[in-house]
Amino acid sequence: MFIGEYKYSIDEKKRLAIPGKFRQLLGKKAVITRGLDQCLFLYSSKEWGTLAKKLAQLPLSQSDARGFARLMLTGAMEVDLDNLGRILVPDYLKTYAFLKKKVIIAGVFNRIEVWDEIKWQQYKKKTETAVGDIAERLKELGV
Repeated sequence: MFIGEYKYSIDEKKRLAIPGKFRQLLGKKAVITRGLDQCLFLYSSKEWGTLAKKLAQLPLSQSDARGFARLMLTGAMEVDLDNLGRILVPDYLKTYAFLKKKVIIAGVFNRIEVWDEIKWQQYKKKTETAVGDIAERLKELGV
């Protein structure tokens, strides 16, 4: 399980080091793709396979289903973790998530999220302010 929040930097060669605790769960290969809220999602190959199968089963007749599947699948790129636990972040994904030098790597149970540090701070502040309202809405989902 991925949990925690870490600050890292993307180096001049577009490499991003993954926290040691996360490397063990990812293995030598992973899949990075567009995420929600202007961040990137990083999955282990096994977890990506599970998600991709679910996306492939979405109904083609529904526009939202097609759009979401396209967002996730066409943006995906398999990445290798080098001996130092770094991945290469493709330019199109850096652009999508507005990644600059400083990033936040957040563990979110079955995935890792990669955020631009400023975008993360803005998102976190907004969410922390609304946590009471969010909790009320989640009650309807049984949380």
